[in-house]
Amino acid sequence: MIRRRALIGLWLLLTVSCPALAQEETEYYALLMEGKKVGHAIHTRAVQDGKVTTTDDVSVTISRLTVPVTVAMAETSVETLDGKPLGFKSVQQLGAMTMKAEGTIDPNGTVRVTNSSLGVQEKSRMDWPKGAVMAEGLRLLTLKGGLKPGAKYEADIFSPSIMQVISTKVTIGEKKEVDLFGRVVRLSEMTTVVNLPDTGPITTTSYVDDDLRALKNHMPIAGMLVEMIACTKEVAMGGNDVLELIDKMFVKSPEPIKDVHSTTSITYTMSPAPGAKFTIPSTDDQKVQRLADGRIRLVVEPASASGGTFPYKGDDAALLEAVKPTPFLQSDRKEVQALARKAVGGMKDSAEAARRIEAFVAEYIENRSLSVGYASAAEVAESRKGDCSEFAVLTAALCRAVGIPAQVCVGVAYVEDFGGIEGFGGHAWAQAYVGADKEGRGGKWVGLDAAFKSSGRGGYDAGHIALAVGNGDPGDFFNMATTLGQFKIEKVQVRRGE
Repeated sequence: MIRRRALIGLWLLLTVSCPALAQEETEYYALLMEGKKVGHAIHTRAVQDGKVTTTDDVSVTISRLTVPVTVAMAETSVETLDGKPLGFKSVQQLGAMTMKAEGTIDPNGTVRVTNSSLGVQEKSRMDWPKGAVMAEGLRLLTLKGGLKPGAKYEADIFSPSIMQVISTKVTIGEKKEVDLFGRVVRLSEMTTVVNLPDTGPITTTSYVDDDLRALKNHMPIAGMLVEMIACTKEVAMGGNDVLELIDKMFVKSPEPIKDVHSTTSITYTMSPAPGAKFTIPSTDDQKVQRLADGRIRLVVEPASASGGTFPYKGDDAALLEAVKPTPFLQSDRKEVQALARKAVGGMKDSAEAARRIEAFVAEYIENRSLSVGYASAAEVAESRKGDCSEFAVLTAALCRAVGIPAQVCVGVAYVEDFGGIEGFGGHAWAQAYVGADKEGRGGKWVGLDAAFKSSGRGGYDAGHIALAVGNGDPGDFFNMATTLGQFKIEKVQVRRGE
């Protein structure tokens, strides 16, 4: 899953750090992770007929167990000369899948959006977020703020790729000597703190010249240093190094956990890194407690439920949201609904129906491929291949297709051996709300892990630690990526059934 999260992070790095190009110009950047070139970014700005068009392109290639995966994102914003938003376009190439979103903003602030993937178009409307800006609005704000040390300014940036507003705070620092591929120049330091909904603060540091051109930027993602350095087109578009990311997605375990699926519960004592700010969600499966010394006590005890009816007919807003289709969980697609009916059969018991869906997905995905960038449920239904995230989105979508509230969980899960690595690796699974009565009361969220069930492990167990829960959208994945590297697991206390 790191491929998509890293891409979102790099887009953020490019967008919030490169706002000040003049007319008809293009800037090229080399993207580095852990000192290795893994891709490129291109930032362009053009003015014509009273409109400003800004485009940001990011492409990243990484390796997972020697399997290369390339993902790319392009965002275009159209604004007036004074930064008023007029329209936008986003194209995301996530391995085999391409997702597009186009929007127009009318004078009244109504946004008409067209999303398309797998040849299917979906139209929707939304209100433009009050006060939100895109590239040109941010550029004007940056120019107004200037480079005086200590200057501060804020902005809400709208991202078409994630269809969300990113709260941004900028602080100007002193000038510093900065290395640009061996060329040392004196540049002003610009610190930018961004906040995605339900995500802790993410800090990026940029170094800009007197014309406000960002020449070097860096930020942490999943415990890695990610850099963007201005360079020639030839360098930016040149060949990439091979960066193996599997080991970067692991958290060390203080001791091996034998036969983890047989555990009744596991209590984790976690130590946050100095200055780390993140939130671990409490669910029916896991309970979180902040200790007086700053450490975290996390008890994971898989919830169980039986019986219950579906489709959900209660009035809980969160549960109603969890049965709706989304761009990644297309539970309203005919092919997804057909698979859901096949998986459930004539079952009326919601808990058993969810277990049947988990088992069905475990068998349905035939090719456990690491080459998939990031696929939606509809694409997985067609391709029948993918890794843990594809198992998770299909499981959640099939549950929603029959009216069982479901979400995607992202976090880490314990493995004894994955490519020679032992510990807690980046993982995705699903959870479903089952066991409720006809009014939707009395149910529980239970974990479903079709990927582990497919591998023979048995499914969800106490070796899972959820770091974010939602619809499988970018904000959830980015939240998990930024949390990795911010804590250590100091102790595990295992309890097994008697």
